[in-house]
Amino acid sequence: MAHLADRQLQAARDLIAHVAARLEADLSAELWNGEVLPLGPGARDDIRIVIHSASTIRRLLLKPGLMTIFELYANGDIEIVGGSLVQAVARWDHIKALHLPKTVDKFFVAKTLWPFLFTARGEDKVSAHGWNQGVEGRIDRGRDDKSLISFHYDLSNAFYALFLDPEMVYSCAYYTREGMTLAEAQIEKLDLICRKLQLQSGDRFLDIGCGWGGLICHAARKYGVQAHGVTLSKEQYDWCVEKIAREGLGDRVKVELRDYRTIDAPESYDKIAQIEMFEHVGIDNHDAHFIQMHKLLRPRGLYLHQASTRMATRDLSRFRKPTQYQKVITRFIFPGGEFDYIGLSTTNLERLGFEVHDVEAMREHYIPTLRAWGERLVANREKAIAEAGPQRYRLWEMYFTLFAFAFERNTVSVFQTLASKRRRGASGLPLDRATLYR
Repeated sequence: MAHLADRQLQAARDLIAHVAARLEADLSAELWNGEVLPLGPGARDDIRIVIHSASTIRRLLLKPGLMTIFELYANGDIEIVGGSLVQAVARWDHIKALHLPKTVDKFFVAKTLWPFLFTARGEDKVSAHGWNQGVEGRIDRGRDDKSLISFHYDLSNAFYALFLDPEMVYSCAYYTREGMTLAEAQIEKLDLICRKLQLQSGDRFLDIGCGWGGLICHAARKYGVQAHGVTLSKEQYDWCVEKIAREGLGDRVKVELRDYRTIDAPESYDKIAQIEMFEHVGIDNHDAHFIQMHKLLRPRGLYLHQASTRMATRDLSRFRKPTQYQKVITRFIFPGGEFDYIGLSTTNLERLGFEVHDVEAMREHYIPTLRAWGERLVANREKAIAEAGPQRYRLWEMYFTLFAFAFERNTVSVFQTLASKRRRGASGLPLDRATLYR
């Protein structure tokens, strides 16, 4: 056994040297015997990726890729010491990291693998925290959105409160000046939505996927609307009911635990907002979504659509081919989630009876938003683990980190799109864009 252990350590040294020449990262790896090896030329060792056992190397070699990294990190088989996950990820090139399985010498890797074949796989603690069943694409063919939403949002309100702002707003904030806090930027975003929708006293306002009620309560308090929110999350619904009662808004705000597609009230609303629930709908159901928005709005009623997007591919027929990131996120974080691209959003709005008035890119606002959520989660690490367990905590830590870098690299974005239910003649909106922002 001692001879095998020595061979495994030497194989690990050889493998890390091979990877380091291609990754060229500025941090180090620490093996299970305490040995520290650089992951790039001149790499520092202040931040290290700790590999806790030979079985970790075995899994990486047998199934290289982002999914395995997620599983190993969530299991605690690898961890970061000397710095945060954000600091560690900032020290390597993401494209080089993603392409490692293609750039390493396959024969060398195969030769390196054999000492690890006699090592047990190790305990899998994370699979139970993933979505391990299929997802139907279309709502009319049995897609179970309630279960998909519950998987993500019904962890517990206490868990979300550890990293969200006091209003519990779970979408991109809006930073208008240097040094804004997350709470200030979220209030700025709520006001921006209300201003773009031209909300005024007496308006009938619907928030689709209302979350923890931040927007509907803000719109009722500050703009005097009659607000209606719907959600499929029982945890969110319970929070909203308590919030509405606590703030004395029962005569102006109503919340329901229901699917928005079951609302049968033609032309009942003056204004509708959808703030980052669209990512849960699924591309095959986009037409049905916009048709329902059109049905519920009065003529010339306004619709504010905020959604995260992916960059369109040159060959649009390949757009829906899932990336490594998508496979990981839809398994562990957002089962059934799909991102649109902004051109498809605006095209579908026009196809299905809307006039598009304004499209605002907010990508660079999401970077500080996600960083703030991640920092707050890490600062409340022990409470988060007590609430959701160590595996779930690590999955969310990775989720916030990877998405912050994805927005920074401009592989994903987020847009606010203002549209109205199309009619001939004047829209009734201000002729200058600046008025929408005042």
